[in-house]
Amino acid sequence: MANKADKWAQNALGRFYVDQQCIDCDLCRETAPNFFTRNDEGGYSYVHKQPETEDDVARCMEALEGCPVEAIGNDGDAA
Repeated sequence: MANKADKWAQNALGRFYVDQQCIDCDLCRETAPNFFTRNDEGGYSYVHKQPETEDDVARCMEALEGCPVEAIGNDGDAA
């Protein structure tokens, strides 16, 4: 399970985030490319935009559920 205390500082403020467990597998970026992006220097993903619609939230949840190391959380800070 992702840990808010270990989330990357680059995550956009809001409920979804990626923490430091990320192994840069690309699953979240393929599943929800409008919301997840890559830090090329660090080799990890982070949330660059929070979802706004129910469909957007569903995409982010699909990425969260598919993450092989459970690095995506949905209990982040309120926007």
